[in-house]
Amino acid sequence: MAAGVAVGAAAGAAEAGATEMRDRVGIGWRPELAAGILANVDRIDLVEVIADDWFAAGRRQLRALRTLGAQLPVVLHGVGLGLASSEPVDARRLAAMARVVEAVRPEFWSEHLAFVRAGGHEIGHLAAPPRTSATIEGAAANVDRARRIVGSAPLLENIATLIDPPGSDRDEAAFVVGIAEAADAELLLDLHNLHANATNFAFDPLAFLDALPTHRIRAVHLAGGRWVSASSGERRLLDDHLQEVPETVFTLLEELGARSPRPLTVVVERDGNYPAIATLLEELDRARRALVRGRARRVAGRARVA
Repeated sequence: MAAGVAVGAAAGAAEAGATEMRDRVGIGWRPELAAGILANVDRIDLVEVIADDWFAAGRRQLRALRTLGAQLPVVLHGVGLGLASSEPVDARRLAAMARVVEAVRPEFWSEHLAFVRAGGHEIGHLAAPPRTSATIEGAAANVDRARRIVGSAPLLENIATLIDPPGSDRDEAAFVVGIAEAADAELLLDLHNLHANATNFAFDPLAFLDALPTHRIRAVHLAGGRWVSASSGERRLLDDHLQEVPETVFTLLEELGARSPRPLTVVVERDGNYPAIATLLEELDRARRALVRGRARRVAGRARVA
């Protein structure tokens, strides 16, 4: 009986520690999911809105978006700035971002460590740049430019890639850390992107986590993907946001929760092939459970040290 009481007390203390961290779990806002989200605001901590979709919005539309923020906390996510480029970010795009940020007043905004255009040509997707000191310098300059025009720096997100960027002289973890430190910026860690890259290029995702400055990680993305085959027959894991979040990604979230010294904002992304809202809400609950497990490990580890 005494042992059972002790175990229960320890579990309660661990859960209390997780609650004190004030982790939050939300979902990406998509028109197809709007009704389900608004009908379940009691189970959703926040929504993430794609900022680029609102660049051309009128004042009435932006007011509607701000009204959404009165029902649920809103964060903004950019997909087209191309911060990780040696070219300066387009000032017009940054001005559009600044307009949406000013109208919505999000808790934070984020962008990818990718390039999407070069020499006046649009690539059409998020591309991984060469991981070099020149790219780090260019990205840091772009983050500084964004900070000055928008009024705050974006959280920086690691991206998935199907090819190891040619011309690179360092691994992805060193590249991400280099930009975060050079730009003095916080990170949005996409755990499915990490899982996909670790799978495709045979590196240890836990070593990647250990290499990151966890005090800079503020937000997390969770998503799913699928296997694709090249003409050579070689298989790659594609991050397509059309599948359920795999168990491996929830395991990585638990590992991050065990390492992170600060509260995390977790967003489940889905860009199509939408299931019933109940299925997505269960993914949010699975994320919460993974965080509780990770936080419990962190509390237990600190207790052992003490």
